[in-house]
Amino acid sequence: IKAMKQVAGSIKLELAQFREMEAFSQFASDLDASTQKLLARGSRLTELLKQPQYSPLAAEEQVLVIFAGVKGYLDAMPVGRVGAFEAEMLRDSRAGGTGKALLDEIRSKKALDKELEEKMHGYLKGLLQSFGVSETAKAA
Repeated sequence: IKAMKQVAGSIKLELAQFREMEAFSQFASDLDASTQKLLARGSRLTELLKQPQYSPLAAEEQVLVIFAGVKGYLDAMPVGRVGAFEAEMLRDSRAGGTGKALLDEIRSKKALDKELEEKMHGYLKGLLQSFGVSETAKAA
């Protein structure tokens, strides 16, 4: 679906840069702030993409999960909590309410427009607060 292409477009580049910097950082002792940020985001994206065996996600769930990662919503979260946050996000969005409405809208529209992205930003900000993580994401 087009929404997947829209959110996943930058993830390939970000993960490639992460892998390159990860290899480089093994030999470097002093890393600048942008490199540290790139490594931190890459670690979180890698965690986000892990799925238990025989537990596939629907395309609209993948869109929401990847959107959270590439838009920086996980940047302030400890890497060890990314999996728990993803599980909570999926549980919440499958249970009903705003999250379920978002998944339904992604499934029906098959593409992200500005209005849907704003709804996703609002949903993720609220979910982060309920998860106890301060929201530092940028609306990029």
